[in-house]
Amino acid sequence: MASVEIAAEHERILREIESTDGSCIGPTLRSVYDGQEHGVFMEKLDGRIRNHDRDIEKMCNHHFQGFVDSITELLKVRAEAQKLKSQVTETNHRLQGDGQGLLGCMDELRLCRLQQRNIATTIDKLTHCLPVLEMYSKLQEQMRQKRYYPALRTLEQLEQTCLPRAGQYRFCSIMAENIPRLRMLIKDTAMSQLKDFLESIRKHSDKIGETAMKQAQVQRAAVGRRHRKEAGLGVGTEVDGHSSSPMSEQDSGILDVDDEDEDEVPGAQELVDFSPVYCCLHIYTVLGAREEFENYYRKQRRKQARLVLQPHSNMHETLEGYRRYFNQIIGLSDPVFSFQSYCTDPDLVLDLKNLIVLLADTLQGFGFPVSQLFDMLLEMRDQYEGILLKKWNLTFRQALDQDNYSPIPVATEEEYRQFTSQFRFQDPDLDKLPFPKKLPFSEFVPKVYSQLKEFIYACLKYSEDLHLSSTEIDDMIRKSTNLLLTRTLSHCLQYAIKKKNVGLAELVQVILNTTHLEASCVYLEEFISNITNVPPDTANATKLYGTSTFKDARHAAEEEIYTNLNAKIDQFLQLADYDWTATQGGGAPSDYLLDLIAFLCSTFSVFTHLPGSAIEHARLPGKVAQTACMSACKHLATALLQLLLQPDVRQISMGALQQFNDDVKACEGFARAEPVPGFQGDTLLLAFSDLRQLLDLFTQWDWSTYLADYGRPTCKYLRVNPHTALALLEKMKDTGRKNNMFAQFRKNERDKQKLIDTVVKQLRNLISTHQT
Repeated sequence: MASVEIAAEHERILREIESTDGSCIGPTLRSVYDGQEHGVFMEKLDGRIRNHDRDIEKMCNHHFQGFVDSITELLKVRAEAQKLKSQVTETNHRLQGDGQGLLGCMDELRLCRLQQRNIATTIDKLTHCLPVLEMYSKLQEQMRQKRYYPALRTLEQLEQTCLPRAGQYRFCSIMAENIPRLRMLIKDTAMSQLKDFLESIRKHSDKIGETAMKQAQVQRAAVGRRHRKEAGLGVGTEVDGHSSSPMSEQDSGILDVDDEDEDEVPGAQELVDFSPVYCCLHIYTVLGAREEFENYYRKQRRKQARLVLQPHSNMHETLEGYRRYFNQIIGLSDPVFSFQSYCTDPDLVLDLKNLIVLLADTLQGFGFPVSQLFDMLLEMRDQYEGILLKKWNLTFRQALDQDNYSPIPVATEEEYRQFTSQFRFQDPDLDKLPFPKKLPFSEFVPKVYSQLKEFIYACLKYSEDLHLSSTEIDDMIRKSTNLLLTRTLSHCLQYAIKKKNVGLAELVQVILNTTHLEASCVYLEEFISNITNVPPDTANATKLYGTSTFKDARHAAEEEIYTNLNAKIDQFLQLADYDWTATQGGGAPSDYLLDLIAFLCSTFSVFTHLPGSAIEHARLPGKVAQTACMSACKHLATALLQLLLQPDVRQISMGALQQFNDDVKACEGFARAEPVPGFQGDTLLLAFSDLRQLLDLFTQWDWSTYLADYGRPTCKYLRVNPHTALALLEKMKDTGRKNNMFAQFRKNERDKQKLIDTVVKQLRNLISTHQT
């Protein structure tokens, strides 16, 4: 039995030796040597080796023929490989020979391409340099031809475009250094040509003026002939010497122009070449020195004008002296008649106008046409009007800044007459009052009214001696006055109304002032009609826009009053400090609300001075005060409701709601007191009706009535929005849960919470039902 186990163990060891690698045989062999049957195991191992040798020999005999065949095939391949090697060697020698020629061609190609790249680089550099040289050559040519303005443009293009592209070359540096010198040369040359032009103009001014006079005489004679032809008069009628003109220029001896030469008189513009002036102007403009040119040119022309306007000592001795004097004036007319463009003083413009009118009348007395002078005077009138508007704008601003926005106190009859003489004001009730008394408007009103009359006088002064009809003068004055009212005075009033730190009392006074100024527009109409002798009811007569101007200013002041009043209310409400978790109310209105009501009462007492209509001067409450009062109450009610619903207030107790109710009652008491007379019934109280119904609903806890009658026209709480009620109820619900730590142990608290939850649920159902 033991021998069988030993044989089985040896068999297992042999299989393990055959199936494992050499690294794991050690433990297996050790188990053999530890046993007593070492010899038996060796015999079995030798037997197993012999069996494996026989298997190997059988396998080798089986594959030997294939091995022999493979060796035979390999010997054949070796012969072919030797032959292939000799062919590859021969091919390699031929390829090396051919490659030497190809390498030579490649070197030649590389050199060729290098040359080609150098040529392209050279062409590119020349492409950038040639425009510089061409531009510089063009510049030199323009300088030789004295075309300085194109040369300056070429110089600018050369400096800004061509030279930066060319790169850093010596000739470019030399050109860049010459550019400032060339600019200065062009500038000096242009100035020299301008000086030559001015000297030439001064030297030939009499010839230019004579030519201009001859040209004007020719045109006037042609117009006269055309008019005579249209009237059916022949040439023979002039033979008798009875011409339609008062006195012809030829008969007077002022101009010696023959009839056959009338059509050959050149124009004055043809005698003057202005190209040096324009060239110098353009050159100085490009160089950034236009102001220097303008100052120099104006200075020189004014000097020439002053010299020309000085009469000669022997001018009055001969007709030729007068002719030369007038010719020089006409020849240098530009500085005389264009000086008005630089005037900013209305008195200076008026003096200049009178001077030109005097010159025109003088020229007209000698038979010269002066219609263009009068047309120019009409064009100057627009500038004069603009200067007047600027001056009166400063005057109105100064009057507004100096005004104290208070009624004018009058102590004596003399003072009263003094103010009423400046501003037409009639108030029988005020006349009956004893002195001292107060006029309803501030000092701004008589000042503005006087300045309006001064403006009208200034416009009238300019319209004199312009050969205009009374209707044209009246129309021009009215249009200018309308511009003053709608543009200048309106902007000044808007400035006074919109500027910072304007109080309600000042705005009230502005409304009073504009009301009285609006009423005075009728007197301004009469004033203009009296000085122009044109009835105000003339057809197509321009009407003054003062009424609309002062209405717009008054409406702006009213809107500013409403805005400022609401802002003041917001400032008081910022002082509100409610204890939203109070257990009970204070029993009296809050201090901030009492201060707010006191402020509103004092403010609306000032509003009682506002007139009820645009032509009413009595101190009666008007629509402005009523609108301001209603706007303030509505804004106050809205702001108080926002205090309840603001997100920062997360919980509201019934005590806080009672305190809030006391404040709303105080507001309602203010509304019932009728701070501004004129409201019908409880109109002012309606502003707080939304708050009142909401607070009654919560303080009386009348939810059954609200939920049952909601949506009906006769609902007791018609103005209560379910969303507002739900938001406020949610805050009260949170208060009940947070403030009552032991609410679950008290039956009345649990019932109250259940009731609130029930109402909240019913409100949500009500909202969802109406939304669907």
